[in-house]
Amino acid sequence: MTVELRVFTEPQQGASYDDLLAVARTAEELGFGAFFRSDHYLTMGGDGLPGPSDAWTTLAGLARDTSTIRLGTMMTSATFRHPGVLAIQVAGVDAMSGGRVELGIGAGWFAQEHTAYGIPFPDTKERFERFAEQLEVVTGLWGTPVGETYEFSGTHYQLADSPALPKPAQTGGHRGGPPVLIGGKGKRQTPTLAARYADEFNLPFVDEEFTGLQFGRVRAACEEIGRDPDDLTWSNALVLCVGRDEDEIARRAAAIGREVDELRVNGLAGTPQEVVDKIGRFADLGSQRIYLQTLDLADLEHLHLVAAEVMPHV
Repeated sequence: MTVELRVFTEPQQGASYDDLLAVARTAEELGFGAFFRSDHYLTMGGDGLPGPSDAWTTLAGLARDTSTIRLGTMMTSATFRHPGVLAIQVAGVDAMSGGRVELGIGAGWFAQEHTAYGIPFPDTKERFERFAEQLEVVTGLWGTPVGETYEFSGTHYQLADSPALPKPAQTGGHRGGPPVLIGGKGKRQTPTLAARYADEFNLPFVDEEFTGLQFGRVRAACEEIGRDPDDLTWSNALVLCVGRDEDEIARRAAAIGREVDELRVNGLAGTPQEVVDKIGRFADLGSQRIYLQTLDLADLEHLHLVAAEVMPHV
């Protein structure tokens, strides 16, 4: 099997820029495929100190403070930014990084972070409408040839006579520009949007059975519009908790407030060999990348262990 391992962090739980930089540089040094961060403005437990950071502001810094590792979001919320602004931000960070950025984007789901910071939070139907229009606008702006203009007239967003600048450094995405990641468990809209816009389809925190089911739905949606499903990259995200022995596994589980037995079922937990075996089962379902949700950002030795004893075997 050949599965790329990527590091995925949740800074809203409590992280400074320097914390994230240390993880990103360690991941780069050890050969992980990418450093990703969530895009949230409120902790989901605990005090969250020193407080949230903006995903694209952070990635702009990392674009200059790293040199080779790919950078991205899982997932930027379509409720947070106007699509024209988002297209400019991502294109700018892509240029700053020398073409290493990937845009993971979703409809948004965490109501409390919106009320905490005065961000409108429409109902589910409107959020998905806005999400779909954002995908069209962002990729449309990136894909418009230089010297031409872009127009869009949607229910929620209207653009007229846009110069569609700046252009990102990358142009190889499915619709031009950086790779776009779409994920989620929806039966209809999610597969349809992924087939139309995504370079990668991601499933966060689900089991092997559901992975097979949802990958199948997305493949079918691709075939319905005449797109080769193999044109997409297929991935999963799972919480990481690896140890050389039971004591080390238990210590790492306790540090993130989880139970070992639960993590063995729902995450990537256990000895290196257990984790290699589980990655292999996801690979058999078609997964080509695993995002390792790394919650204890101070435990850089965790990443060293994975790089030494898991990565060479997947």
